[in-house]
Order: sequence, then structure tokens, then C-alpha cells
Amino acid sequence: METAALVALAITVGLVVGAGIATVLVLAARTGRRAVAAQSVSIPSGIDAVIDVLESPAVLLDPSGVVVASSETAGDAGLVDAGLHPDILAIAMEVRTSGETIRRELALRRIGRADQVRHLSVTAALVGARYVLVVAEDRSESIRLDEVRRDFVANISHELKTPIGAVSLLAEAIDSAADDPAQVRKFASRLGGESRRLAEMTQDIIELSRVQGLEPLAASDPVRIDKVVAAAVEQNHVAADAKGITIACRVPKERLVVAGHESTLVTAVANLIANAVQYSPERSRVGVGVAHRDDNVEIAVTDQGPGIPEDEQERVFERFFRIDPARSRNTGGTGLGLSIVKHAVVNHGGVIRVWSKPGNGSTFTIVLPLQSWSEPLPTGSASTSATPTTAPEGATA
Repeated sequence: METAALVALAITVGLVVGAGIATVLVLAARTGRRAVAAQSVSIPSGIDAVIDVLESPAVLLDPSGVVVASSETAGDAGLVDAGLHPDILAIAMEVRTSGETIRRELALRRIGRADQVRHLSVTAALVGARYVLVVAEDRSESIRLDEVRRDFVANISHELKTPIGAVSLLAEAIDSAADDPAQVRKFASRLGGESRRLAEMTQDIIELSRVQGLEPLAASDPVRIDKVVAAAVEQNHVAADAKGITIACRVPKERLVVAGHESTLVTAVANLIANAVQYSPERSRVGVGVAHRDDNVEIAVTDQGPGIPEDEQERVFERFFRIDPARSRNTGGTGLGLSIVKHAVVNHGGVIRVWSKPGNGSTFTIVLPLQSWSEPLPTGSASTSATPTTAPEGATA
């Protein structure tokens, strides 16, 4: 009996001691994990505040390559995109190995979106003994603008070759035909045409540079649409009369006002009318119509030209793009007019649409947000009885 009691007592003591040891071990393990966790998230004092105020994308990595802090812009720049970008991790590991600051240019493709590339200038450096700070400068827009400038310069160089070469050849021809007045007059006439073409191209390049450099609606003024249309029509009367083309204009009697730059808007509308006159046949009609729709004003210019194939309608707003280069040279176009229109309209918070069908002409429509509108204008406003052809909504640029 005493033996059984001793055995039971021994078992009880063993269970109590075992439970105590197990409890101690569990608590020790938990304490250790908490210590490791605390150590893993403990970052150098003040570094998180620095990252928060950085305008540039930035991430802070621990020894395992885990992001422990990041700026709000890190995700947009592609540093952290469904996890740390592999190229950024590779640079961080290289810094940790060498202990030196690394600066590198990267083109990061967004994970799962191979068509989206960010061009970054990356600087990575050790922070203390454990962490790596990666700061990036997003140069995507700068690189895009550089490419645009290079293309623009290349296009200008190509476009200027023809008239400059023609001027040189015609000057030589005039010199060679000095004893033949008829030939001199013939070559002089051609020389004048090429000189005018050079002057027009130079003016369009200057105007395009100006509208591209404008900030959207910077220092805007109230602009009356009826005055814009009247001035644009007046600028094209001589060219229209030379071809026997009637410019039929209709403007509503209410006073429609937008915020912007009057001269820029006049240039945009005048360019559309000039295009319509150039491509319409002789003794035809060009329509200019203004409509108030919801909170917008629409200015539509319709021609009776050859029309534009559907697959090229978006491209007509590109610099120097021509559907038919030979025809464009004959009509005197520089290839910059519609690009100027698009930039001017976008700067005013608007869009431009094009509807066209080969053999049925084209309609270009400028849509601008209205600043205000009022009661009908008094008699004598810029309005005539003719109505331009209306067209369905087309492509938007």
C-alpha cells in the first residue's frame, strides 16, 4: 500500500515538474521570438521620418531584403510592385556585400505589365550596419521628352531639306539664265514659293513651340467664342476667295465664354479652317458651326475634301504627318497645323474630335469647357445664315 502511494506521489511530482519546465521553455521561446521581432522592426532613429518627407521614391531594406519602410511614391515608381522588384533587391545585396554606395540607371518593367517601363536613376547605400536605403529619381518623363525633342529635330531637318535644296537650285538656275528674262521670271516665281513655304514652316514651328510650352490655363482670361470664330474666319477669307470657296458660319446668339488665351484659340480655329480651305475643291463650301452642349462649347469645321481613312484619323495630329505627302506639298501644308490645334485645345482643358469618310469630307470638332454663358447676343454678332454639315462623333484626340 505504501509502495503504491509512493509511486503515485512520484508520478504527480514528475507531472508538475514537467509542466513547469514546459511552461518555462514556452515562455522563453515566446520571449525570444518577441526579441527577434522587435529587433527586426527596429530601424535607425529618424530614418522613417526622413523617408516620409522624401519626394523621391525610397525603400529601406533589412538584412533579409524585406522592406521595413517605404515612401508613398515607391509603389508608383515600381520599386515595390507585388513585392520588392528583383532589380532593386539585387542592387541592395550588392551594396551589402561591397559596403559602398551604388548609383545606377535602371529601366524597370512593371511586374505583369511588360509594356510599362519606368526609367529610374537609383542610389543605394548602407544605413548603419544592418539596413540598405534605396532612393530613386523617376526620369521616365524626362527621357520621353528627350525622345520627342530628338524626333522633332530629326523631322524638322528632314522637312527643311526640300525647300532649302530647292532654293539653292533655283538660285543657281536664275544665275545661269541671266540672259533669258522669261526663264528668270519663271525661276523667280518658284523661288518665291519655296521661300514662302520656309517662312510658313518657321512660323508654325515657333507657334508649336509656344503652345507646347504653355501651362494649361495659366493666367487665363475670359474669351468670347463668337469673337474667336470671327477672327479665325477673317484670317482665311483671302485664301478662300482665291479658290472661290464660301465659308459658311453659324454661331448661336447666346454669349459663350471660355477661360483661356484668345490668340491661341484663334490660331487653333484658324488652322482648322485653313486646312478645310486647302483640301476642299474650288467653288465649294467650308462650314463653321458653334454649339452649346451641356457645360461645353463645340466648334466644328467641315470641309468637302477627299476624307481621311479611319486607320489614319488619330495620326493626323502628329507633327509632320501627311496622309498624302505629294498632295500636301501641292497645297502648301507644313504638317504642323493640326498638331498646333491639338496642343492648344488640350492646354484649354478640351479635346478635339475628327469624323471623316473617304469621298465625303471631314469634320474637326473642338470641345471646350464653358466658363459662362448668357442671354442672346445683340444683332450684328458673328453669325450668318449658312449651316455647316453636322457629323457624328468621331475619334477624340
